[in-house]
Amino acid sequence: MKKIGLIVLAASFLGGALAIGAYKLLERPSDNLTLADKQNTMFASNMVRASSAGAPDFVQAAAVVSPAVVHIKTTYDNKSSRSGGGVEDMFEQFFGFGGGMQRVPRQPQAASGSGVILTPDGYIVTNNHVVDKADKIEVILANRRKVTAKVIGKDANTDLALIKVEANDLPYVKMGNSDNVQVGEWVLAVGFPLDLQTTVTAGIVSAKARNIGILNRESGMMTEEEYDEFRRTGQRPTRTNNSIESFIQTDAAINPGNSGGALVNANGELIGINAAIASQTGRNEGYGFAIPVNLAKKILEDFKKFGSVKRGYIGVNFVALDADVAEELKVKENSGLYVKDVLENGAAAAAGIKSGDIIKKVNGLAIYDSPDLQERIGRMSPGDKVALTVLKADGSTKNVNVTLKGESSVALAAKAENKNTGASISKLGASFAPASDALKAKYGLKNGVVVTGVTPGQLFDYWGVKKGLVITKVNGVAVSSAADIEKALPTSRDGRTTISGVSEEGAITFSFNGN
Repeated sequence: MKKIGLIVLAASFLGGALAIGAYKLLERPSDNLTLADKQNTMFASNMVRASSAGAPDFVQAAAVVSPAVVHIKTTYDNKSSRSGGGVEDMFEQFFGFGGGMQRVPRQPQAASGSGVILTPDGYIVTNNHVVDKADKIEVILANRRKVTAKVIGKDANTDLALIKVEANDLPYVKMGNSDNVQVGEWVLAVGFPLDLQTTVTAGIVSAKARNIGILNRESGMMTEEEYDEFRRTGQRPTRTNNSIESFIQTDAAINPGNSGGALVNANGELIGINAAIASQTGRNEGYGFAIPVNLAKKILEDFKKFGSVKRGYIGVNFVALDADVAEELKVKENSGLYVKDVLENGAAAAAGIKSGDIIKKVNGLAIYDSPDLQERIGRMSPGDKVALTVLKADGSTKNVNVTLKGESSVALAAKAENKNTGASISKLGASFAPASDALKAKYGLKNGVVVTGVTPGQLFDYWGVKKGLVITKVNGVAVSSAADIEKALPTSRDGRTTISGVSEEGAITFSFNGN
């Protein structure tokens, strides 16, 4: 009996100490805590962890999450809209990102999306595209109360935004661990689709680390200032694609209005922020895509601390290997990231990584596609170290520690690189093959090179060049092979590269700065 009494007494002291510790933590000025600290404090008593796999009973998860998913309504002043038509539209068909130049679209007078409350004092995560350029942001809470929100930070490269409302004692959602999400796991999507009230849909995780190229296409839209400059000079804006796409793919129904809403597991833990759908109609057709919460955590903390993202960069351009790319590059490996270019004075260059190397692992995890690396680096900051396993051109394998550099150093390196007047075939971001006799006969050609693939985010993708285009001339020189293209690229006299070709849509000629 004495032993039992001592055990009970010890447990009482331990419980009291924990309670006092939690109380003291809460006594700290709440806005000085990170979002992660706030979450850890709020859920400190939730020591039991249940598996999110198993019987698909979502009643409890839906009841916990739904009150913390809010309806976001935005309004715009419409000052930046333009009307289309006439000669300008004809130029759009020639000089566009993704097949046609897109000016800033006419903003709607009002739009809506969803958001997820992360703390009881009003920090809310949503998509950048939900609140970008909005003149007024209103949040409708679960009790139908309407409050005005301010933007703390937003980032087009990840499509994330953090907003805040002045309110207290709000319901909130626990952030989970998206690294633990498994393909086939049951999930819920919660939001305000099609302007309906809170809606919950269920499905499974269909895939992870999906790159669908949507953020790169969105970044291709010209701003008002860029469009005016283009009309004045005829020069396209120079951009670097820094978008990070490593979406969780789900077949839970996601529709317009779900953007910024919650993707949660069966425990009601936030594992992703709903961001996009794959659709030909603009409505759910089977698959939706969510930003992993582990990537979001870092971005949101930067918003809260700095108001913007402090991103670390390796400083390489690469292409994901598969059987076709490996054959084209004449390498034996068909997995990993093949390093095409290394930025001068970048982090990779400082660590001894060279063009032709193949990155096989990041922090011990195997790499198969670009999202495997980009999401991991996207969670890190300038000055952080990342361990890469690299297969060198001589066949040796090396473990390399890379200290990430900030955006300014990468921008300076890119600026220096852009001083070159000629383009190289690697910078085109495409694969090529000689046109077959049948294809040349189809178009009535004597020579030609077929574009067999286009790398997202690279030059041809930027200019809207599609797979299947038959290139006939580069800088006025007839080409019949990839080697011919390589030789013809430096022949430009004015620093611009001109490419002529033909496709199913007809003949096409376009030009761009050689860099």
